[in-house]
Amino acid sequence: MLPAAPSPHPCQLDEAGLMAQCRLTFTRRGGPGGQHRNKVESAVVVTHVPTQVLAEASERRDQSQNRRVALDRLRRQLAWCVRSPWVDAGPRPEPSALWLTRYAQTRGSVSLEHWDFPTLLAEALDHLVADRWEVSTAAQHLGVSTGRLSKLLTADRLTCEWINRHRLALGMPALRA
Repeated sequence: MLPAAPSPHPCQLDEAGLMAQCRLTFTRRGGPGGQHRNKVESAVVVTHVPTQVLAEASERRDQSQNRRVALDRLRRQLAWCVRSPWVDAGPRPEPSALWLTRYAQTRGSVSLEHWDFPTLLAEALDHLVADRWEVSTAAQHLGVSTGRLSKLLTADRLTCEWINRHRLALGMPALRA
């Protein structure tokens, strides 16, 4: 099963709080970008030490840009890989205040680039995993329609592929992006 999240879930931490739990590694990567890219350690690997989840970025020539991209990828990886402790043992909590204010009570969708997307995704995935990957049941627990939750879960292609791997392993149909 997926590892339990330390409290609070790492996706909920601000950048400084998350970075305090991470180890940064800088390295070189080959490819387009010329001599600068091959000689300068601009590639960044970010490892979340408590969970050993990691993400990397090397497509930009600037280390600070790669660091920002790697951190965004790490948040998404943490949303996929780390479950809240209640999922396996404990009563199901009510949807969070963030969920209620940013997702359940608004008509608009949350942008993939918005800082709180991974936090909302992690909360939705906690419910989805607890409900054995049944979107309709998870949607009921979160107080949204099945279509609205499906839209969140399929907004990101990689997240949709990750969910579908789990659903297909259980003999369930894939979600459509």
